[in-house]
Amino acid sequence: MSESKAPVTHEGVITAIDESFITVEILNKSACAACHAKGACPASEENIRTVDVPLTIGNMSAHYNVGDKVLVILSSALSFKAVIYAYGVPLVLLLLAMVTASSFKLPELYVGLIGIGVVIFYYIALAFFKNKLAREFRFSIQKL
Repeated sequence: MSESKAPVTHEGVITAIDESFITVEILNKSACAACHAKGACPASEENIRTVDVPLTIGNMSAHYNVGDKVLVILSSALSFKAVIYAYGVPLVLLLLAMVTASSFKLPELYVGLIGIGVVIFYYIALAFFKNKLAREFRFSIQKL
């Protein structure tokens, strides 16, 4: 019996529409966003992210306008894959690099630097595949 997991969703506002993308602005709030003291608290943080949703037949037929409130949707399978790419693979690479480097009896400083270097190299390589990943991780939207 397999469970169907809910997709990852975020509320946003359409800020731009062009020939190939709908740009949606999402306000990311920290866990304490509902706190009454968040205005005075330095720990509270809010940042704005933009997501480009490719125009599809479904998007075009929904007649979206700038300023519309929408729900940005990413399937749960793709969100799990994104977490693996962002956190799982770098963690494994870090551990492998550090274990391998320490097996050569290198000083701890060098072992740490080699581990960090491997992770940095991974993220640089991931940045080179940004366009390919963007085709794989497609967002969809629906009106609220």
